[in-house]
Amino acid sequence: MLLIVCRLIVYTRITLPIMTITKKFGSRLKEIRLAKNISQEELSYRAELHRTYISSVELGKRNVSLVNIEKLAKALDCQIIDFFITKQK
Repeated sequence: MLLIVCRLIVYTRITLPIMTITKKFGSRLKEIRLAKNISQEELSYRAELHRTYISSVELGKRNVSLVNIEKLAKALDCQIIDFFITKQK
């Protein structure tokens, strides 16, 4: 006699609001840009990037290259590390 046992396993995935590195970077970019009172258009001109690209980066929709991170840092007159550190409140 052959006995076959089948089990139905149901996994429930809980989706937690996790801020991705692209969203963190974009948020920090926007924070620095606003602190310097620079518009997206002005930043795009200074960094030689398209305005819609700047918007996408700030929304966390783009995976920014190191070359573009450097352009953004120069355009904002800050260091690259400033994009990755946050001020403690």
